[in-house]
Amino acid sequence: MKLHGLVAATHTPFHPDGSLAPEVVPIQAAHLAGQGIRSVFITGSTGEGHSLTRDERLAIFRAWAEAGPAHDLTVVAHAGTNCLEDAKVFAAAAADLDLAAVAALAPSYYKPGSIDSLVDCCAEVAGAAPDLPFYYYDIPVLTGVRFPMQDFLTAASKRIPNLAGIKFTNDDLDNYAECLAIGGFDIPWGIDEKLLPALQAGAKGAVGSSYNFAAPLYQKLIAAFEAGDLETAERLQQESIELIDTLAAVGYLGAAKALMGWQGVPLGPARLPVGNPTPAQLDALREKLDSPVLQP
Repeated sequence: MKLHGLVAATHTPFHPDGSLAPEVVPIQAAHLAGQGIRSVFITGSTGEGHSLTRDERLAIFRAWAEAGPAHDLTVVAHAGTNCLEDAKVFAAAAADLDLAAVAALAPSYYKPGSIDSLVDCCAEVAGAAPDLPFYYYDIPVLTGVRFPMQDFLTAASKRIPNLAGIKFTNDDLDNYAECLAIGGFDIPWGIDEKLLPALQAGAKGAVGSSYNFAAPLYQKLIAAFEAGDLETAERLQQESIELIDTLAAVGYLGAAKALMGWQGVPLGPARLPVGNPTPAQLDALREKLDSPVLQP
């Protein structure tokens, strides 16, 4: 399995009161499939995985295990959490549900202090689902765990038989290129605002939150890059940056979930400690977002 092309890092749907709304997952799946998305990455940062109880995360796994295949979507389950025993439960559940792969970020309260310790943590999670491809989710801006990922690949490949690669949400493009140069691993890029530089470095796939609601923009960007039309690709990348900055100005996650609601996918609010835009901010935001690619 390769996470090539655009992979949507999906939101977790809630009711207006903040309770879980797994019945919305089939609507999400249909929306994404209609936008040309073929793979999803569930319960990660965009999916507020750390704000879900164990039962809630498993409920989302089950919902996607049904909705994903029904819409020809490959489903990657993020299992990472500060409690490795919970992470192992999530990984095993992903295998039992026949999901396509499992991923995990590093524990971030008690942090691994070395590459070897990080590999030990990943080996525990990957070993709970030995028949599924395993991706390490490198996102140092949130975990505070930052090691050269080429060193991780070298060490982990000796310890984790099902290691598939890295979800690389790390703005170190030089390190990214070094990882790609090793060969033999699938390393999807994870920063939407820098997709074009990643493509230039050799990226074949990308996992991102804005692919939920702006996939056509990025599909055009990729097509322009592949056609050698860098001027158009750069213009589209700038549109992406401006879009993300506009949402971030009022609270990115809550604004993105509201935008999805305007596209017909009712995701509800973000959970505390993440904030949500006020009604007035949302009204102003909707007036700004007049791009055709953002319309339902």
